[in-house]
Amino acid sequence: YWTLGRQALLEPIRWRDDDWWETLGGDLSTPFAIPQSDKPKLPHGMPLSDDFADGLGLQWAYFKPGPDEYDRINVADGKLTLSPSGEYPSDSRPLCFIAGDLAYEVETVIERKPGSRAGLLAFYDDTLYAGLAFDDEGLLFHRYGMERRRNNEIPKNSPKLHIRMKNDRHVLTFYYRTSEDQPWLKMDVQMEVSGYHHNVAYGFLSLRPAIYAAGTGDAIFEKVTHKALNYF
Repeated sequence: YWTLGRQALLEPIRWRDDDWWETLGGDLSTPFAIPQSDKPKLPHGMPLSDDFADGLGLQWAYFKPGPDEYDRINVADGKLTLSPSGEYPSDSRPLCFIAGDLAYEVETVIERKPGSRAGLLAFYDDTLYAGLAFDDEGLLFHRYGMERRRNNEIPKNSPKLHIRMKNDRHVLTFYYRTSEDQPWLKMDVQMEVSGYHHNVAYGFLSLRPAIYAAGTGDAIFEKVTHKALNYF
């Protein structure tokens, strides 16, 4: 799972009587018990979903942000409005978060203004990404850092799109629908993305869920939900 990037690990230690510490060892690839303490135990990790009710969540970060990049963001009434930058993910500086699960789903609802191109990505860097987006002409499929037009799946000038991305142990699948009362439609192309990592593209990064807005119009994201798929 090199797509997850380099990771920091915690190892249990104990303090000796001479005030030096030593490691306790063990199999660090599996969970270990929290030492007994009177302090309350906290849940593991942090929520990665964001309904934008209290501003922008701490999990988000731009890819290579410019000095005024965060001026593109406006959060109000439980929605994130992202002003456009560039034309495609390669030059739009997507907004990303790190997902450390081996399998997960990310879902978002995007309202697009005329001239906007917006979508949901599995993003490594500006040369290597995959995703699904839409603009005035219809659907746009991103593969290996390249764009492929899909004109017939949704009507031109569609103002809103629901997108779901499932990364199931490096197998990437996209689903879409134009309204909540419609069934999800599965894209006919799946992608194997185990090669989207540092040994291929350098950068010491990870393959992250991301959203982007490009073109000439704003994109409004109503919510972004993340769900881990911990089945075996």
